[in-house]
Amino acid sequence: MSNAVRIALGVGGALFLLGGLVATVAGFYEGLWPAFLGGVAIVAVTLERTRYRSEEAERSSADPGPGGGEPSVPSAPFQATEELFVDPTSGKRLRVYVNPATGERRYHAEGQRGGPRP
Repeated sequence: MSNAVRIALGVGGALFLLGGLVATVAGFYEGLWPAFLGGVAIVAVTLERTRYRSEEAERSSADPGPGGGEPSVPSAPFQATEELFVDPTSGKRLRVYVNPATGERRYHAEGQRGGPRP
């Protein structure tokens, strides 16, 4: 999900939550639904994570690479493995990279600029 969509959902959720709470306090208990939906939107935006991305990539707010993985081939100490899979959403082939010291895994689309060719 792009940052603009996250912001829009967060603001919309906050407005629903606030409006629903104001309506409920004013005696309109129908306001509970918008308050609930606004709360769900805020929680979803907060907990949502882009698929196949490292925490480092998430913190940098860089756009995801093709297939939702890392935007570039992971650098040392990450090593390419033989593991490949097709992301069911994008249809891209992703290669798995692993840090042998920690076991952390990262993913990069095969055949993309900066990555190994199939």
